[in-house]
Amino acid sequence: MKLNLKNKTVLITGAGRGIGKDCCIKFLREGANVVAVTRKKNLEIKNIKYNNNMPIFIYNDLQKKNAIKKLVKILKLKKIYPDIIVNNIGGTLDFNDPILHIKYWNRVLHFNLNIAVELNYYFLPYMIKKNWGRICHVSSIAGLENQGPPSYCAAKAALNAYVRSVGRYVSKNNVIMTSIMPGAIFTKDGYWDIKKRKDPKGYNKYINERMAIKRIGKENEISELILILCSEISSFCAGTNLLVDGGQGRVFQNNY
Repeated sequence: MKLNLKNKTVLITGAGRGIGKDCCIKFLREGANVVAVTRKKNLEIKNIKYNNNMPIFIYNDLQKKNAIKKLVKILKLKKIYPDIIVNNIGGTLDFNDPILHIKYWNRVLHFNLNIAVELNYYFLPYMIKKNWGRICHVSSIAGLENQGPPSYCAAKAALNAYVRSVGRYVSKNNVIMTSIMPGAIFTKDGYWDIKKRKDPKGYNKYINERMAIKRIGKENEISELILILCSEISSFCAGTNLLVDGGQGRVFQNNY
């Protein structure tokens, strides 16, 4: 299967670990030019390479004020205009209270939605003018059903709606915007890694009761699908929200 990603410029946010890091490696494997955006330098970053090909690293905490403008300025100074964006930013920020103050609710919304919208604002015109582009947002099963704190569920649902609606408008210009909605995925030092170490009984109980496939997902089971969504193969996937959850959820309809 030819993905035709060679020499495409790919901007990946949240690239320092987990799915983002694995996406970097997979795109390098396909011969793409990878720009990896991550909050901080760490040892895991040094492992992002394929056959000695490494990304261009940009260290920028996209949660901070004016961070997107700073990133765009850096990219334009380097004359980097992405053909593909993989937006891997998101999370609960550990705000679990269902009755959450609006201040913290807005932080979750910004982290999971607004960063993506602002980044697209700057680079969608370039893709439209070029008549080719791919944008894949890493959403969550939480955008479809109650699988986490309400603020997180609402933010991911908003992201899915954004993808579904804006994806229709830009598809006529061969710009395909999608989201992928993972279920429980195991990442080093991530939630399920910590859960397995600290509460193995609870971890196994969740797998047996909630996961139809009877295991937690793997990073590469998401990153390989992101490759497809960012390739020529996805040309008919205008505004597609793809659920990949190992049978974790119980929703019947996974699109808008």
